[in-house]
Amino acid sequence: MKNLWRSAPSTISALDECVLGSQTIGAHEDLVLHGGGNSSIKDTVTDLTGKPVEVLYVKGSGWDMATIKPQGFAPLRMERLRELLMVDSITDSELVNELRCAMTNAKSPDPSIESPLHALLPYRAVLHSHADAIVSITNQPEPEKLVRELYGDSVVVIPYVMPGFELAKVCNELWPQQAHEGTVGMVLLNHGLFTFGETMEEAYSRHVELISAAEGFIAAGGTRPAADASGSVSTPSAVGVAELRKSLSEHAGRPLIVSHEAGEATMAFVTRPDLSDVARRGPATPDHIIRTKQLPLVATNASAKDVAAYVAEYTEYFERNRGRSADPVSLLDPTPRFILDSAHGMFTVGKTKKDANIVRDIATHTFGIINNANAVGNYTALSEGELFDVEYWELEQAKLRMGGAAPELTGQVALVTGAASGIGRACAEYLISLGASVVGIDISPSVATTFSGPQWLGLQADVCDKAALDAVITETALAFGGLDILVVAAGIFAQSSPISDLDSDVWDRTLAINVSSVQRLFAKAHPLLKLSPAGGKVAIIGSKNVAAPGPGAAAYSASKAALTQLGRVAALEWAPDGIRVNTVHPDAVFDTALWTPELLAERAAKYGVSIDEYKRRNLLSTEVTSLHVARMVGVMCGAVFSATTGAQVPVDGGNERVV
Repeated sequence: MKNLWRSAPSTISALDECVLGSQTIGAHEDLVLHGGGNSSIKDTVTDLTGKPVEVLYVKGSGWDMATIKPQGFAPLRMERLRELLMVDSITDSELVNELRCAMTNAKSPDPSIESPLHALLPYRAVLHSHADAIVSITNQPEPEKLVRELYGDSVVVIPYVMPGFELAKVCNELWPQQAHEGTVGMVLLNHGLFTFGETMEEAYSRHVELISAAEGFIAAGGTRPAADASGSVSTPSAVGVAELRKSLSEHAGRPLIVSHEAGEATMAFVTRPDLSDVARRGPATPDHIIRTKQLPLVATNASAKDVAAYVAEYTEYFERNRGRSADPVSLLDPTPRFILDSAHGMFTVGKTKKDANIVRDIATHTFGIINNANAVGNYTALSEGELFDVEYWELEQAKLRMGGAAPELTGQVALVTGAASGIGRACAEYLISLGASVVGIDISPSVATTFSGPQWLGLQADVCDKAALDAVITETALAFGGLDILVVAAGIFAQSSPISDLDSDVWDRTLAINVSSVQRLFAKAHPLLKLSPAGGKVAIIGSKNVAAPGPGAAAYSASKAALTQLGRVAALEWAPDGIRVNTVHPDAVFDTALWTPELLAERAAKYGVSIDEYKRRNLLSTEVTSLHVARMVGVMCGAVFSATTGAQVPVDGGNERVV
């Protein structure tokens, strides 16, 4: 393990020192994957009365070690924590309340449930991680034997106990029995590593030392050769992925994102001859179960039938174990969170693309942990019952609810053409704000970076290129699982010209982009829209010119009229498939690249008005923007339009020629 420590100022405060130590350990993804681990430091502060108070700064729930800031720590009164350790029994809910009551700052986040454990350790600085190397050694039939073989008595070894008060009580009992002057760490079986010291640098250095030893121990055991996946794995079809997503979503009761992954480590794992056995032994740490569930779905050419079988198996698992909880528990979403498909790789599942990516990261780390565990022994996870206890643990479920109500289009996938600028860009941005994952295509290479984050995939493509459209449909399915929303915003407005002078090439190009490309896109998108678990939606960006054409705009007006007619026919043909098709007709949307300052000045001068007055030349005297159009598209793709198809809605401020 590489030591990443950077020198700290000699005058650093205790809290800033804790931030530095946390961020340093957080820089190692294989130690604190997606929120794993925590940290603390003890200090003395002066309260409002001038009285010195001994406090424990401990990581707040929901904060990530790699990016945590000072406000991510909760300051707790050490005196109260010591008192809590003397209590015989306390429920998790009572402990959460007690920890909040022990805080010296009511605005701080909820303290880690492991705060009492941090408090009992007789060291100023404490670091805890779920290091892959440590978990590989402790996920064994006889884990303590391996730990002692590696570390001797230099570490305290704690048997697996669920996080919380009981874990603190067990540690409080075993610490004085095992700890001595040479103790440099504490290994919690199936749960990770604690190190400590008088400074964060000392605690971190001990982490480096112990994990490096574990890595050497694993390397000495040898590694399993990677499977040869050449010729045995193929890319799944877009329709096949969409069918899988629809089945998953139907069982979950909401649209889900499904993401395909076929990296080298994944392909080596899914082509193992013992995949069905080794992949179904359970997660590497119980903390992962709220993300991944106890087991993946293992299949070849995974289908709706496989999903149904998994759901039935999960329901049986729930019924077998529900009696373990003292409080009534309800069945959670029974669908798998990752699918290992020996023919296609891995599919990860989540409410959002971010969630699916977290599952991917956890799964790929688990592949390595399993391989390393088998190098030194036989990978063995916790029992079914122990894992159930964590999956249905009240405090773990609370973590999943922290985000509150999800935006309306969460879990849905949109494809927006012309997404790099103008109305297309505004539509993509607004759909993202509503929770959708969006694939944007545009002829401009800037589309790749128009937005950032896991919800966005920008693809450079010419809508007139048939092969490019095929690739876009496939990439959409592989990235997000299917298609729920199609927004047709790409188009061109040819230079004004009377019909008698209109260049036939201009006419052909305008119709090719504004109409013919859309027909081809409709044909390619329809199979995926038909499989949408939320019901397919199409929003077409038409034009005021359909109802009120102007002289010199024959090519544009005719193409938009043809596009509108195409949409009406699609509404007729696709209604039996539950797909609704609606059109928005904007006019005078001036915040697009088409309207340069020079053109605006020229048009305003022609009418003898100011630029501001020209922009408001409509019945409502309001300026129409791309956002107005995008909001209408959002409404058309939401619940408000659930019973509407074939509609044409103007967004023009009111036009007397249209009205």
